[in-house]
Amino acid sequence: VQLQASGGGMVQAGDSLRLSCVASGLTVRSYTMAWFRQAPGKEREFVSYTRRSGGATYYADSVKGRFTISRDNAKNTVYLQMNSLKPEDTAVYYCAAGALILSTDASAEQPYPYWGQGTLVTVSS
Repeated sequence: VQLQASGGGMVQAGDSLRLSCVASGLTVRSYTMAWFRQAPGKEREFVSYTRRSGGATYYADSVKGRFTISRDNAKNTVYLQMNSLKPEDTAVYYCAAGALILSTDASAEQPYPYWGQGTLVTVSS
């Protein structure tokens, strides 16, 4: 299994970016797919997930209303559309996949066995 995250870059506050996570070795429609991020000097934190059953989505309060997670099953890819970016969104963003994850556990790291390598997002003020 491989998850290849891309789309990061350097932007200014208020700009938008779209991150992509291309999966190989698994089918994204059959997995709960999530994004986490790790800011410099901080622990990795949950950003968003989309459930495998029904595609329900959930967001951290810090990104709610600005970020949108989606999946393209035909491309076996999950996206994170990030709008109105803030300097505090600066982090390495990771995608993760897990097959059997309860909704109560889906914002934690431990249930996800598969992780991408991360893509860096830098937002300047």
